[in-house]
Order: sequence, then structure tokens, then C-alpha cells
Amino acid sequence: MHSASGAGVSNPRGGGEGGGEDPSSLPGGSGSGEGDSSSTSAAPSRYESQKRRDWNTFLQYLKNHKPPLSLSRCSGAHVIEFLKYLDQFGKTKVHISGCPCFGHPNPPASCACPLKQAWGSLDALIGRLRAAYEENDGRPESNPFGAKAVRIYLREVREAQAKARGIPYEKKKRKRPPTEAATEGGSDSRSGGGGDETGGGGGGSAGPSAVSTV
Repeated sequence: MHSASGAGVSNPRGGGEGGGEDPSSLPGGSGSGEGDSSSTSAAPSRYESQKRRDWNTFLQYLKNHKPPLSLSRCSGAHVIEFLKYLDQFGKTKVHISGCPCFGHPNPPASCACPLKQAWGSLDALIGRLRAAYEENDGRPESNPFGAKAVRIYLREVREAQAKARGIPYEKKKRKRPPTEAATEGGSDSRSGGGGDETGGGGGGSAGPSAVSTV
């Protein structure tokens, strides 16, 4: 459905995918000199440089598509095709259901299962492309990178890789502000304890402190 020639698309994110499990490492993945933005204030940030490379890669993919596809006609389905196309450049082992290593975070032996793009890499990539689309005069309501089908696909990839690799992806817990009930409870305990704030305060701070250390 699309060209496999990949002209100008070879390993689109350079060496960045090697740390696919850590999306925060993606913006500087290429390891080029563009990351030294501290020396020149006018130089683009590593994130902006990576976003521009990703955007150019996607435009090249559309150009190589058979038949060629214009950006205005691009849909969520085409974005999913693009993500699947990138799997050939992946470096993350994803075990199939019949593999003895399926579900093992530390496989006891090597296997012939395929290498794919890690979910974290794809999720970060879509975030950059979604922003780049709107920065290039694209309308937010017609942004193919924000399509529901793309979100569903990413969720399915995340769940499938979590099972295959035995590494569950957990959502980060947000630190919630104390409620009025908790505040009242803390004040009651302090007044009943003869001014000993450590007893009442400890119960109220256990939740946020525990969350912050996760």
C-alpha cells in the first residue's frame, strides 16, 4: 500500500530509537551537533530539530507512497500505515505469542521474534508530528495525527507490547491537592493530640509523598 523504497527515510529518527522505552530520550536521539543549542541562542532546540526531521520524514513518506499522497488527503489510516512502515527500523524485540520468551521481561535465551518500534517511540513521534502539522498551517480539527483511530492503535500497541515483553505500562499518578475533609481531619487530630502535629500531619502527607516516590 506504500512504497518500501524509503528514499530519504532510512531509520527516520537516526539513533534515537535505541532508547525507545524512554520517550524522554527521543528528542536528542540523533546525536548530531544540533543538540548544542547552549552555544548559540538562535539555534533550534533538540526537540525542534527532531520535530523538523520527523516532519520531513513523513512528507517524504507521502511522496513515496503509491500512489503519491497529498497532505490534505492524509487521514488517520495513513498515519497508522506510516507507523507500521517504521517497524522495519525498530530495535525493540517484541515476542510473538508462541515464543518461549513471551511475557518474560528478561528472556532466558535469544529468539527470532521481530524487532519493532517501541510504543514509547511511536507515542513521542505522534506528539511531535501532531504539533508540526498545526505549525505548518494545518487545522487542529483535521489533524490526522490526533485522529481517534491513531489513539486506538497506539493503545493497542502499548497493551500488546506490555504482554509480549512482560513490562506493564502504568499511568503516572497525579499528585492531588488535599481535600477539605482531609484538612479538617488533620486539624481535628492536631487539636486532640495536644498540639502534636506529627501524628495528624503524617497521615495526610503519606499519600502525596508515596505518589511522588513512585
